Order: sequence, then structure tokens, then C-alpha cells
Amino acid sequence: MEKFYISNSPEETIAFAENFAKDLKPNTVIAFIGDLGVGKTHFTKGIAKGLGCNSTVTSPTFALINEYPGGRLNIYHFDMYRINTWDDLYSSGFFEYKEAGGITVVEWSENIISALDDNTVFIEIENLGGTKRKITVRDDKNDRSGT
Repeated sequence: MEKFYISNSPEETIAFAENFAKDLKPNTVIAFIGDLGVGKTHFTKGIAKGLGCNSTVTSPTFALINEYPGGRLNIYHFDMYRINTWDDLYSSGFFEYKEAGGITVVEWSENIISALDDNTVFIEIENLGGTKRKITVRDDKNDRSGT
């Protein structure tokens, strides 16, 4: 399945993600595809809002993982930019978190594509200029572009 949405602002991206989050189930992995600054963290803010989480969502760039408890489901927000080996991935705790009953959100999923299950939800965000973004949602690992 593939669906897309055009967002004209960060606020619209957050609102789209908030609505998207309402149907998320435990142990869902969301893998972002998109360049630096395209809106992956904004989308995560919307997921948190949609799950009723009041935590302040920030990029996990330097922390590797940020945890956001307190909503309908906990959120485990990973940045895989610096993950280069299977040892790096295992030491990040990724495999434990993705089975912990929450939502695992992965920025720079391109770096761990071979470790993602076929039931991963891929969110590709493309910059269309200014604040306009094309958000494509795919639920099939074998039906994705940009990776």
C-alpha cells in the first residue's frame, strides 16, 4: 500500500502525523526516508501528539535514542545516522526496543534497511521547495524508493 500527502508547513506535517498515529499498534516500526531538515522530527512530534504524549520531542542526533513515555504507547525515537555495523545496531538496543510494546521511530533508516521487518511502515518525506513537503506512506519494504 502506498499513500501520499502534500504538506505546506511544519504545522500541517504535525497535524497529518497526529492523525496517522491514532491507528498505530504496539511494536510498530516507522522508518523515515528523507534528507536532513526535511521534517522527520516534526512528523515524530505529530506522532507523539496523536498518542497523547506530552513530552518535548527533539532530534535524537546526539543521544542516538530519545524515549517519550506517557501516551497511549511509548515512543522510542532512534537516529541511525552513525550506525555503520551490526555490532553498532545491536549495542543501540534497537532490537529490544522494537519489541517493547511501543512505537519505534527510526531516522536515517537507510543505514539499517536490512534489519527492518517486512511489516515496517516507511515514511518518505521529500522537500518540494520552501516549507512544502510530499509525505509518502508505504507499508511494504519491497515497494519503496529513495533507498
